Amino acid sequence: MTVDERAARQVAEQARETRWQRPSFGKELFLGHFRIDLIHPHPSGTAEDRERGEAFLEKLRKFTESNIDNAVIERDAQIPDDVLKGLKDLGAFGMKIKPEYGGIGLTQVYYNKALMLVGSASPALGAMLSAHQSIGVPQPVAMFGSPEQKQEFLPRCAKGEITAFLLTEPDVGSDPARLGTIATPDGDDYVLDGVKLWTTNGVVADLLVVMAQVPDKGITAFVVEADAEGITVENRNAFMGLRGLENGVTRFHQVRVPKKNVIGREGAGLKIALATLNTGRLSLPALCAGSAKWCLKIAREWSTERIQWGLPVGKHEAVAGKIAYIAATAYALEAVLDLSSELADAGSHDIRIEAALAKLYASEKAWLVADELVQIRGGRGYETAESQAARGERGIAAEQVLRDLRINRIFEGSTEIMHLLIAREAVDAHLSVAGDIIDPDADRQAKMKAAAKAGGFYAKWLPTLVVGKGQTPAGYTEFGPLAKHLRFVERSARKLARQTFYAMSRWQGKMERKQRFLSRIVDIGAELFAISAACVRAAQDKNPNAQMLADAFAKQARIRVDELFEKLWTNTDDSDQVLAKQVLDGDYAWLEEGVVDSSIPGSWIADSTHHESTADNVHRPTPR
Repeated sequence: MTVDERAARQVAEQARETRWQRPSFGKELFLGHFRIDLIHPHPSGTAEDRERGEAFLEKLRKFTESNIDNAVIERDAQIPDDVLKGLKDLGAFGMKIKPEYGGIGLTQVYYNKALMLVGSASPALGAMLSAHQSIGVPQPVAMFGSPEQKQEFLPRCAKGEITAFLLTEPDVGSDPARLGTIATPDGDDYVLDGVKLWTTNGVVADLLVVMAQVPDKGITAFVVEADAEGITVENRNAFMGLRGLENGVTRFHQVRVPKKNVIGREGAGLKIALATLNTGRLSLPALCAGSAKWCLKIAREWSTERIQWGLPVGKHEAVAGKIAYIAATAYALEAVLDLSSELADAGSHDIRIEAALAKLYASEKAWLVADELVQIRGGRGYETAESQAARGERGIAAEQVLRDLRINRIFEGSTEIMHLLIAREAVDAHLSVAGDIIDPDADRQAKMKAAAKAGGFYAKWLPTLVVGKGQTPAGYTEFGPLAKHLRFVERSARKLARQTFYAMSRWQGKMERKQRFLSRIVDIGAELFAISAACVRAAQDKNPNAQMLADAFAKQARIRVDELFEKLWTNTDDSDQVLAKQVLDGDYAWLEEGVVDSSIPGSWIADSTHHESTADNVHRPTPR
């Protein structure tokens, strides 16, 4: 399908939630307003929620410690049936589903704690549970399904019928306007034709959420029975990490789906997907935070045991710096996760920016934490746990964690797409008031009217960016030694807003193409959010060492913020763009000489034309 840039942008824009009906800390932060009152003290669940959550965690921990063997899952590249059966019996596949539908009804906070626990035992299993409940059938049906759909599908999910979310196609990633799967109305049914790629859980799923184009209506979400006639799982995909994940290629050929299985309404599929991800994205930060905590444990134990040049390696400054980074970052990742989850549970905040920042920040920082652990472990960090155990040492799967974490920078919105998504929300106020000023198709009268509207907005907004509480030595003194960091956040938020305004004035409609600039703007906001979360958590944390961790993290993050501000205007973006064009034009093909390309021959993108499958069906039902 051929779709030009303008049409693709329109599809993405129409799927956005354009209204801000509830307060948002993230939105205000990018506007230069440090609204700490929105996050401190942040809301907490009820005693009943905590009691239910702790009781389930206790059962889950016992099962995890006695039944899940990460080495077996890694070796066999498959989660054993008895493990899946045991988790189903525990109710783990219905953790977020309300009790009235047979689920456990955990809050987002305790759901994340459960994912953290399971994911630390087996990252592949954590990813399976996350994909099932965060983006699979339970979440969109709970949010947008009809009463009949909830009664029909949620009890099945709670009992352990595994679900998958099918959006990506061989030639369609983050550009849904080019979606090729078609759902053609036919009487009381739709007829589905198309191919879906990277269907996490798709190989073992019982129920599917499928995104497909309904002619003249747009992208629509369907619940589809995985064993319906005409569905073929043509391949189980193998990856760098998460080797136990059941991810495949699914082909639909003349698959009949009842009209009653449409979630929401025709054409609302992308809106449903984005709304689902607002809280669904918090599952990845949970898995990342859990990995960071495990990395800290291993780094601490190893660095006190390993002796080099007469000292434990952790006492040498080069390694001590890595340990400090791991510890401070692990604390901050959990703080960001808990804050975002508490806000999600409270339901009184719009958390689309906070959840996106949490996913972006956690996926990037956890990867760096794991990389530092591998470096601390040296050759053992590169060696597999099985190999270490075979020669008589404790089997530490550092290299596996590094491989497993790598996908989180791509899952549920790559880092690059997350930057653009958050940037779009961050500059929403500017685009709203600019309107026709930057619209190349607007006439002169429309532009003049828009200019007057923008003038009124900026006349009120710009003065708020001049001075603030961050310039007052007595600002935020209730936070004790951490007050200085919150004053930094307040000053930096105003500076960030001023820089964004200047860039908008300079580039206007062309700003959307300044992707590296926008990425730095977002990264600054992410660091400021993380500093805020860490300080707020430390202020409420009963552990006496919490303030030191928050202080250490804030000091590290502030240096990164200063560097990002510097790079906003001192960078090689323009010259890199020129060089990249020359590379793509083949001007430097000579540089590629002297090597052998060992790639397996084939098309860059697999065929996704609509036709009946000729492959064996590798769909594998799991025990119930």
